[in-house]
Amino acid sequence: MAVITKFFVVRNGVELDKVFTEKKDAEAYDKMLDAAEQLAEFIKKGDLECGLDDASINEISVFLAKNGPEVTRILKTVKPIAKPRGNQETAKPGETPEQGGKKQATQKQSGKKDK
Repeated sequence: MAVITKFFVVRNGVELDKVFTEKKDAEAYDKMLDAAEQLAEFIKKGDLECGLDDASINEISVFLAKNGPEVTRILKTVKPIAKPRGNQETAKPGETPEQGGKKQATQKQSGKKDK
């Protein structure tokens, strides 16, 4: 008689259909699902105007997470687009951009470095 250890990934209290014989494979799959979940949230929060439904977003997110090393290799060549350095980013809701900019400048001048 053989004893076989099987590993299952449980997400949100639900056991997934995928069965693993190696713990490291199950953990890698779980981490991939975590990455896919974060990607889906990122896409949903983005200001995309293409009208994707949640199922499509989840499918794309899982695809990107499964191919993480290749996606990372592709994205390494991209330089971040610099955000405009206007006072608008420093203003809080209810403040004018000028008020937000003055507040940030004051905080920078009065701040001391921690040792």
